[in-house]
Amino acid sequence: VQLQASGGGYVQPGGSLRLSCATSGVTLGSYAVGWFRQAPGKEREGVSCMSALGSTYYKDPVKGRFTISRDNAKNTVSLQMNSLKPEDTAVYYCAAGVNCWLMDYFGKGTQVTVSS
Repeated sequence: VQLQASGGGYVQPGGSLRLSCATSGVTLGSYAVGWFRQAPGKEREGVSCMSALGSTYYKDPVKGRFTISRDNAKNTVSLQMNSLKPEDTAVYYCAAGVNCWLMDYFGKGTQVTVSS
């Protein structure tokens, strides 16, 4: 199973980025998919998750700004991030697992930097 996140970059506060995650070796429709992030000096934290049935969950600080989506036919997961803030700066990772509280697979991350 492989997951690879992409789409990170440098953006000013208030800007937007769209992260994508390409997966292989897994039938994505059978899994929950999620996005995690790790800021310098901090532990990795969950940002958003979508269950196999389509239920979505968001960490409070990103609610209303981030949107997770998936394309099971293409085995891809996306995270649309709007109204970005400096505190969103982190390495973002995509993940897949049995459910939103048990992720089995993590991919390599992509750096997101929000700064003026």
